[in-house]
Amino acid sequence: MNNIIRLTAALALTFSIATGALAAGAASISGEVKKIDEGAGKITLKHGPAKSLGMEEPMTMVYRVKDAAMLKQVKVGDKITFEAEEAASGYTVTRMEKAK
Repeated sequence: MNNIIRLTAALALTFSIATGALAAGAASISGEVKKIDEGAGKITLKHGPAKSLGMEEPMTMVYRVKDAAMLKQVKVGDKITFEAEEAASGYTVTRMEKAK
């Protein structure tokens, strides 16, 4: 009986981890850095569809960044993946990393 409980708990944990990974992957957006404005804390990104933001078509947009330190990690021309959220003040990049 204990083995069944352990197996069920392990399967539930595995399923929740896999579901979280899929959700995180779905929110990631592929793009390219076109311009960086460190003074204003903004970045211009050319990106593909951003379904997590309700954008079905590729476009180029200016985003605010959650943390200005993110701007020092990239340069114009870098391919990146990022996550963003919509707020009253506009769209904000919450996570960003160079594409592999």
